Amino acid sequence: MSAALASPTRRPAVMAGLDPALLGLVWGLVAALAWGSYLAFARVGVAGGLAPLDFSLLRYGVAGLILLPVLLRRRPLRLGGLGWRRGLLLAVLAGPPFILASTLGYRFAPLAHGAVVQPAALTIGAMLAAALVLGERVAPLRWLGLGVVLLGLGIVSGAGFEGGAWRGDLAFAAAGLLWAGYTLASRLFRADPLTATAVVSVLGGVASLGLWLGFGDPAAMLAQGWRVLALQAAIQGGLVGALSVFAFSRAVALLGAARAAMFPAMVPAFAVLFGIPVAGEWPEAAQWIGLGVVMAGLPVAMGLLRR
Repeated sequence: MSAALASPTRRPAVMAGLDPALLGLVWGLVAALAWGSYLAFARVGVAGGLAPLDFSLLRYGVAGLILLPVLLRRRPLRLGGLGWRRGLLLAVLAGPPFILASTLGYRFAPLAHGAVVQPAALTIGAMLAAALVLGERVAPLRWLGLGVVLLGLGIVSGAGFEGGAWRGDLAFAAAGLLWAGYTLASRLFRADPLTATAVVSVLGGVASLGLWLGFGDPAAMLAQGWRVLALQAAIQGGLVGALSVFAFSRAVALLGAARAAMFPAMVPAFAVLFGIPVAGEWPEAAQWIGLGVVMAGLPVAMGLLRR
């Protein structure tokens, strides 16, 4: 998920003859599909034996290498103008702690829980932060949508409560709230989305490498085989860590923040659909119902629907 909603993005030039709205739709769908695939492949990786520290290294190590040239061109000693205090805060909120919580949840809960709880917690956290910290007025209809989201979360979580999936749900919720904090901080700092992502990726890559060397299990990770590691590196670091951020930033520039906000709302459905062929997980009937309720409430809670 991206900081692009948190700050204005300059509208890029569009090639002659191409509809900006259509281009924005394509870029937004690319971002949503990338986020959905990330959740599905993270579930597969955890089930296959990859540890959260492995995911952190694959995510930020690869994304950091890809985005390092961006940071080097934007006053690297000042972290692109953000400064070290702000840059470190963004890296804590959207860096290794986020991916560690996100992947740890799959040790206890199935894909359907992670696909629903994490985006919903992000939406809830961002709404509350906007109201309490930024003083933004939240329309009553959005609070109604929030209630619908909470109802859907209760249905999804209740389907696996007896098996201890609630522990995974707590981890997913923590990941969503961390990213909500990142969104709030980016908005307060007026951070450029690409610069903020480069800072998080580079600092997160350095921190992930240190954590992995100190506390990881290199032998267990390498035992996964180069094909598994290459695929996860491409998904976690390249597709999500770099491409999705650029794609969503372009969607915001072409469509505006309000209309682009519909794409994160699609992530739960895409993640569950990807999970069927990728992870071989078919949600239970109650989880399908809860997913439907959350999908109905998210657009309302995000302010995409009006009376």
